[in-house]
Amino acid sequence: MADPATYRPATGSIPTRPGVYRFRDEHGRVIYVGKAKNLRQRLSNYFQDLSVLHERTRRMVTTAASVEWTVVGTEVEALTLEYTWIKEFDPRFNVKFRDDKSYPYLVLTMGEKVPRVHITRRPRAKGDRVFGPYPQVGAIRETLDLMLRVFPVRSCTAGVYRRAERSGRPCLLGFIGKCSAPCVGDVSEDEHRRLAEQFADFMAGNTATYTRRIEGQMRDAAAAMDYEAAAGLRDDLQALEKVMEKNSVVLSDATDADLVGLAQDELEASVQVFHVRGGRIRGQRGWTAEILDDSTAPDLIERALTTLYAESRAPREILVPVLPTNREQVLEMIGRTVDLRVPQRGEKKELLRTVSENATEALRLHRLKRTGDLTARTKALEDLGEALELAEPPLRIECFDISHSQGTNVVGSQVVFEDGLPKKSEYRRYAVRGEAARDDTASMYDVISRRLRHHLDPPEKTEEESRRFAYPPSLILVDGGAPQVAAAQRALDDLGVTDIALAGIAKRLEEIWLPGDDYPVILPRTSEALFLVQRLRDEAHRFAIAYHRSKRGRAMQTSALDGIPGLGPARRRALLERFVTVSAIRAASAEELAEVDGIGPALAAQVTTALRSEQGMSSDADAEGRGDEGPGDPEDPQDALEVAVDMATGEILDR
Repeated sequence: MADPATYRPATGSIPTRPGVYRFRDEHGRVIYVGKAKNLRQRLSNYFQDLSVLHERTRRMVTTAASVEWTVVGTEVEALTLEYTWIKEFDPRFNVKFRDDKSYPYLVLTMGEKVPRVHITRRPRAKGDRVFGPYPQVGAIRETLDLMLRVFPVRSCTAGVYRRAERSGRPCLLGFIGKCSAPCVGDVSEDEHRRLAEQFADFMAGNTATYTRRIEGQMRDAAAAMDYEAAAGLRDDLQALEKVMEKNSVVLSDATDADLVGLAQDELEASVQVFHVRGGRIRGQRGWTAEILDDSTAPDLIERALTTLYAESRAPREILVPVLPTNREQVLEMIGRTVDLRVPQRGEKKELLRTVSENATEALRLHRLKRTGDLTARTKALEDLGEALELAEPPLRIECFDISHSQGTNVVGSQVVFEDGLPKKSEYRRYAVRGEAARDDTASMYDVISRRLRHHLDPPEKTEEESRRFAYPPSLILVDGGAPQVAAAQRALDDLGVTDIALAGIAKRLEEIWLPGDDYPVILPRTSEALFLVQRLRDEAHRFAIAYHRSKRGRAMQTSALDGIPGLGPARRRALLERFVTVSAIRAASAEELAEVDGIGPALAAQVTTALRSEQGMSSDADAEGRGDEGPGDPEDPQDALEVAVDMATGEILDR
C-alpha cells in the first residue's frame, strides 16, 4: 500500500483551470480518470488525511503511485476527454456501465450501391439505417425472416453477391422469394433501393401505409378470383401484423424517446434503457457496474448518458429519474435540441417507473449471480495460490498454448484472466516462424520471450503498448507438461525475470507441473482451482486453434499460386480478391486475368498455363493410382480441397 504523500504534487504546480486527471499504479497502468472544473481544488481533495476519505477513494489513492493531468478549454471538453480516456484505458476504479455482451442491431446499409439488411453487434458505418438494440438475437432473427417475406431485400454478404453476379444464378433466398435477386437482374438497383427504403420506413413505425396497401391488393385479388395471389397477400399481412405485435404501443403521442432507469446500492448500480420510437418500444438494453468511487445518482446518470450518446445520436427526448450532475455540459455534448428532463406525471412517468423496476430486478439478479461467482472465484484463486505455494492469490493469470498441423502454420496464443474472469481485450496471438517453429518447446520459448520483452523494455514502450500489455502477470500458465514448463522457465531465466510464478497443465491426467519438480501437483477433481486452470487451458486452446485455422485456410487457398514466377503476394491477393477462389482463377481465360491490376498479358498466360498443367498432372497421377475406374471418377482433389476450405470459412462454393 502506497503513501499518497510520496507522489503528491506541489499545490502551486496544479493549475486552477478545467481539466482531466489520471492516477497510475506502480506499473504505469491508469487506474482512475476524473474531470474537474478546477484541477487544483479537485486534486487537493485526494491528498487529505486518509481517515477522512471515503473508503473507496482511500483504496484508490493508496493503490496509485503517480498522478498527472491535462488542461482543457471548457468543461464540455473535459467531459468528452474523460469519456475517451475511460474507454481507452479501462481504469479499474472508474464506474463503467457495461455488460458481458454487445447488443444486436438490425442494419440497412443504405450507403452501399445495393443496400443489404443484416444483423450485427459491430459498429455501423455512416449512412446506415439502424434499428435496435434488441435484448435477444433470436427475436430479431424472427423479425427479419418475417420482413423479408414482404420486403425481399438483399441479405447476403459481398462475396456471395459477387459469385451470384458471375455465375448468373441467385442464392437460395432468391429461389424461395426472400430476396428480389438484384445480383442477376431480377429487379433493377433502383427498384431494390425502393424496397430497402420501404423496409426501413416500416421498421421506423410507418406501418399503416403498408398494411392498408396489402389489404387493398388482397381484396382486389379476391374480387378478381385470383385466390392464390390473395392467399399470398394474406400471409404477407399476417407476417407484418406479427412484427407489429412484437412492438406494442406504450406512448400515445408517437414520440421518439429514450427512458433511462437507475437502481443502486452501496456497492453496485444497474441501468436499464428503453428505446421508444414512434410510441413503440423498439429496443431495450441494460448494464450493471461496481461503484468504486463516491458517485451519487446524478453522477451515475451523467456517466450513463455519456456512455450512451458519446458515439451515437440522441433522440429528441430523454427521460431520467434524476438530472445529471452537469446537465448543461451533458446537453452540450449530446445536442442542445434534446429535451432532457424528469417526467412529473402521466404515461411517461409510469413508463419510466417500469424501466426503473426493470433496473431494480436486474440489480437483484446480478447480486445473486455475483455472490455465487465471486465466492467460487475467490476460493479458486486462494486454492490455486496455496497449491502452487504462492505468497498471495494470482489475481492476473496469463495462459499460453501452441497450435500447428505437423509443424506447419505454427501459432501461439495468450489469454488473460483477471480476478478469475477472462479479459478478452488483452488476448494476444503470435505467429511463430523460422527456427522457433521446429517443435513445441522451441515455440513456447519464443512466445514467452516475446511476451516478456514488452514488459522488460520500458524505454521502448509507447503508451499504446503499455495499455496493450498492461502489467506483469502473477502467474504464467502453459498448456503442456514438464518439457513445455522447462522451455518457459528457460525464457524467464534468459530475460532475468524472477517475480512471476510459472506452472503447466498436462492434458492426460490434468496434473500441474512446476519448474524443476520431478513430480506434478495433483489438484482434487472437485477443486475450484482445477476448474479455473482447466478453463484457462481450454480458452487458450480455443484461441490458438481459431488463429491456426485461419492461417491454414489462407495458406491452402493460395498454395496453388505459390511458386509461379512473377506472382508475388500483392498480385496473388489481387487475383483472389477478383476471382475469390483458385478454381475460378484456373477457369478464367488469360484475357480475363489480364484485366486484374498488376497482371499483364504475359503473366496472365503464365498463370493459366501453370494452373492448368498442375491440374493435368494431378489428374494423371490420380488415374494411375485408381487404375481403370473409368467414368464416375471422384472430382479433382484440388477442387475438393478448395471446397473444404470454403466450407471452413463459411462460404460453400456454388459449383
